[in-house]
Amino acid sequence: MYPIFRFAKVMLQARRMAPLPILGTHVSHHICWPWDIDPWMELNNGRTLTLYDLGRMPLAMRTGLAGVLRRNRWGIVVAGASIRYRRRVQAFQRFEMRSRCVGWDNRFLYMDQSMWRNGECSSQVLIRGAVTSSKGMVPPERLLEALGSDAQSPPLPAWVQGWIDADNTRPWPPEA
Repeated sequence: MYPIFRFAKVMLQARRMAPLPILGTHVSHHICWPWDIDPWMELNNGRTLTLYDLGRMPLAMRTGLAGVLRRNRWGIVVAGASIRYRRRVQAFQRFEMRSRCVGWDNRFLYMDQSMWRNGECSSQVLIRGAVTSSKGMVPPERLLEALGSDAQSPPLPAWVQGWIDADNTRPWPPEA
């Protein structure tokens, strides 16, 4: 089940926070609740991806992206993800989440998110996001224009570009 009450809480908190530039970092704090764990008594891998929504959505609000999406009747979708799990997060443990946009190309926005406990990273995800309209994908350039920004994407980090390049070799649709 989607954590709708937690989502409402982080969105209300984000409304009171200072705006961020498109490349700013949103930091939030969370607790791993018993309904987030798997049979091994740690944060479930699928739930981890759901909880990362609780960082991206407030980031979208604080950067003005959410308002632009609403005004233009656009949506935003996850078009790809690559995740690394390195440390366990167990029930009732607190963790910090860091969410930021690292740049964009002619089609997608790239977001880097990570969860931290006691100064150590427990997981990190790279998200490729696409803004969509009833006519199809909205180029990031048009999105930035709607945000009132003429910001140029910084060069994508080598590891992000490497993932993009590798993913472009992947067959689609998948071979049966």
